Amino acid sequence: MTECWESSFIENQTMWGFEPSDSAFLTKDFFLEKKVKDILIPGIGYGRNAKVFIDNGINVTGIEISKTAIEIARQNELNFSIFHGSVTDMPFDNKLYDGIFCYALIHLLNHREREKFIKDCYNQLKPNGYMIFTTISKEAPMFGKGKQLGKDYFEIREGVKMFFYDSDSVNQEFGKYGLLEITEVVEPHKNMGSKPPFKFLMIKCQKL
Repeated sequence: MTECWESSFIENQTMWGFEPSDSAFLTKDFFLEKKVKDILIPGIGYGRNAKVFIDNGINVTGIEISKTAIEIARQNELNFSIFHGSVTDMPFDNKLYDGIFCYALIHLLNHREREKFIKDCYNQLKPNGYMIFTTISKEAPMFGKGKQLGKDYFEIREGVKMFFYDSDSVNQEFGKYGLLEITEVVEPHKNMGSKPPFKFLMIKCQKL
């Protein structure tokens, strides 16, 4: 996984552009409404989704597997704290956060890794804190493509394995972690206007 992302960022640099995802804007509005001040973003990449939180007075800590992505963030004057490593090795600190935002990452993990990751995120929330995951759904055009590795789990191209969620699998994996709601988000490719948008699921949980 590390090598795959490292080479990807070396080759493609700011591959998604710098405009935050629609999910990040929606989450920012929700976090402001709930007075969330301090968040963790696992899989922060080069920080394109971080700025929208920072600009609104929310303190951000990141986790990122690619050293190159962290360097790109620094070159673009994103100087918040970023732990270098894989989310599968969480936790990186003992801190509890008001909120966690995880964009387009969890579906890249296998079942055992997803289980641990969800639990690790939940454990790093303060009481009443929120965690929001945006993940690929079975409505995405890549569903069913490539080599099938398990139920709803495909290697869509060499080295890229994806688990495609639906409401049943969300309930199964997040049900005991304060699942509040599942909503559909259509994410446009903001730096590639001609590419059709992807259907994602936004999963919202609260630690009670």
